[in-house]
Amino acid sequence: MLLAGFVGVILHGFRVLSVTTMKSYSYQTEVLKDYLLADEVIPYTSILCGIFMCKMAYDLTHLVSSANLKSYASLTKIQRIEWNNRGMSSSHAIFITTMSLYLVFFSDHFKGPSMLRSSNISTFSLGVSAGYFLTDLATILWLYPSLGGLEYVLHHSLSLCAISYAMLTGEGQMYTYMVLISESTTPGINMRWFLETAGLKRSGAYLINGVVMVFAWLAARILLFLYLFHHIYLHYDEVQQMHAFGHLLILGVPAVIFIMNMMWFIKILKGLKKAIAKRQ
Repeated sequence: MLLAGFVGVILHGFRVLSVTTMKSYSYQTEVLKDYLLADEVIPYTSILCGIFMCKMAYDLTHLVSSANLKSYASLTKIQRIEWNNRGMSSSHAIFITTMSLYLVFFSDHFKGPSMLRSSNISTFSLGVSAGYFLTDLATILWLYPSLGGLEYVLHHSLSLCAISYAMLTGEGQMYTYMVLISESTTPGINMRWFLETAGLKRSGAYLINGVVMVFAWLAARILLFLYLFHHIYLHYDEVQQMHAFGHLLILGVPAVIFIMNMMWFIKILKGLKKAIAKRQ
């Protein structure tokens, strides 16, 4: 009886300690969350989260590929870097496309006058995207031109500038997210490169990827941009409320990226035409 009582006292003590510890952890978590999501630190916290996400995605791509793909080991050093880097960019594309579609089309966040509207979640998501573009741009410049030429530097620089402005000022976030929806084509682009690098350029998967890419690119990088320009025209009175630099970004960045999208679209069409001709 004495032993049972002693054990009971010990177990009760552990329960009390566990409850106290859990409450302490819960309180610390709430304090940390409140700090990280405070308005003044959200941009910096989110950028760090974006960089950390890039590192995780890069390393995870390396681990999965080296363990499951025999062709990965035969790649050159620069090819393995680009392989992992494309896994990283696909992860960002999935995240930012999901957030962009939700905020622009499914939530009420940007309903009504929206040029000066922002929130913690929209600012945080832009910061994560800024962290990605900063990381990828630094990698491209470090290994230039192995991972991409001048057009990639221009694309990433413009994107980073526009995203940072929208994140820090809260202006024009809706249009920034509309442009970021074009990232939905990135996984398909990367898959095409993966298939080609793995020696599967003549496979059915490569041809299907090409067809899907044509329609995805047309929808996300051509038609959506035309809708964006039409929306700017209809709500130009709101755009004029922005600061001069933001006004310039809203008009200039989508226009330059649209021209680049058209040039890349022509290349995609030519590539698909060649792939179909080879199979006939």
